[in-house]
Amino acid sequence: MAQGQRTNRVLVPEARVALDQMKWEIAREVGINLPPGSYLGDVPSRQNGAIGGHMVRRMIMAYEQNLAANVGATGAARL
Repeated sequence: MAQGQRTNRVLVPEARVALDQMKWEIAREVGINLPPGSYLGDVPSRQNGAIGGHMVRRMIMAYEQNLAANVGATGAARL
């Protein structure tokens, strides 16, 4: 892929700030020091992958908790 092309897009633009905050929070939790600013090209891919993996786990956990909270009396989930 050519340099400068981005394939990862935020599907809900209103969530961009929250996702960035989550990224920085998770990086601190796993002990990765991110450089100031939004450019992470100098961060090794292993570290970026660890941050992204933790973000996905946290988003899945939040979705599952939301799903469990919305299960109706019939046992059917309300999405």
